[in-house]
Amino acid sequence: MPAGDAVARLVREEGTRVLATLARVTGSIDLAEDATQDAVVRALETWPRDGVPDNPRAWLLVTARRRAVDIIRREARRTGKEAEATMLAEPAPEPPEEIRDDLLRLLFTCCHPALSREAQVALALRTVGGLSTAEVARGLLVPEATMAKRLTRAKQKITQARIPYRVPPARQLPARLTGVATTIYLIFNEGYAAAAGADLVRVALTTEGVRLARLLADLMPDEPTALGLLALLLLHDARRETRLDGEGGQVLLADQDRARWDRAAIEEGVELVGRALRRTPDRPDSYVAQAAIAACHALAPSYAETNWDAVVSWYDVLLATGESPVARLNRAVAVAERDGPAAGLALVEGIGGLDGYPWWHATRAELLRRDGRAEEARVAYERAIGLGLSEPQLTHLRRRLAEL
Repeated sequence: MPAGDAVARLVREEGTRVLATLARVTGSIDLAEDATQDAVVRALETWPRDGVPDNPRAWLLVTARRRAVDIIRREARRTGKEAEATMLAEPAPEPPEEIRDDLLRLLFTCCHPALSREAQVALALRTVGGLSTAEVARGLLVPEATMAKRLTRAKQKITQARIPYRVPPARQLPARLTGVATTIYLIFNEGYAAAAGADLVRVALTTEGVRLARLLADLMPDEPTALGLLALLLLHDARRETRLDGEGGQVLLADQDRARWDRAAIEEGVELVGRALRRTPDRPDSYVAQAAIAACHALAPSYAETNWDAVVSWYDVLLATGESPVARLNRAVAVAERDGPAAGLALVEGIGGLDGYPWWHATRAELLRRDGRAEEARVAYERAIGLGLSEPQLTHLRRRLAEL
């Protein structure tokens, strides 16, 4: 990776943590964003020239804090503002908090019940995950313009309703769990299978997703959602080293070297699935069901020996927790493996709402190819490629298309 790109990535990753800390200190996400952005710009201007400081996060935090003080002093219009700036420059010790990690704290504050679930997750992904508006839009399967408007409305509502950026008391944490878990999952997922760019895997995001999921499970150890989420991410991340070939190309699940999978992560994930299932004997949880599916793959000695009956059954459990076109698509793939491409294809073509989702077209193309319908498969592959994916994914689809 070129040095300039490495610096830009470091600034982006550390900037997210600085934003979280500054939002806690100032109580204002807008002020924190403005100050952090200024610090990021200065870092991109000076670090390539002067070198990366020994402690990049501390450098960014000090620079952003000074900028926040300047903003408050400049905009002071009433008594007390100057004192506020002084307090920010020399903050007093904080009282004990239920949540000590700044990013997890900001996740819970973004997921305020006054906002819609969609707005909660979008705002958290943008601020905590550090994802661009385009990346957030892809993760939530909505157009970028729609997502930009959603983020603007969410921030306006926070301002107009004077919603405070602070961590709720412990008794209110469960009410925000769904939004927090969804955000952590999507942060991980953007790193696990990047929707665009040169890299299939963005390790910084997968690592951060697992870290946040572990903190969440430690914070709420009796919540099946938290346990299932951590299990799911561990079971997926266990395959990380085998998902790319020596040139950064994609290696499909069927072709991965299972001997290189992280057995410790798999064992921990499977144990967590068991704990979560014992807490949900009558009420299925979506993350626990997804983790059970991942466990079926992780425990299979080979792809050919995968228990597809169990996988399909767990997808049925997952769909019982809520309608999901993407889950239906993945179930169709499992049915195709068990019953043949024609059976899977019939299910794929019965799923609505995914015409703009490249993997619906890619899955349909693969099943058409297996079913001997080459010309239809060619059209479907071209449609998937035209919708845009990461370069390794596009390379794989172009190779499949060329084979026709």
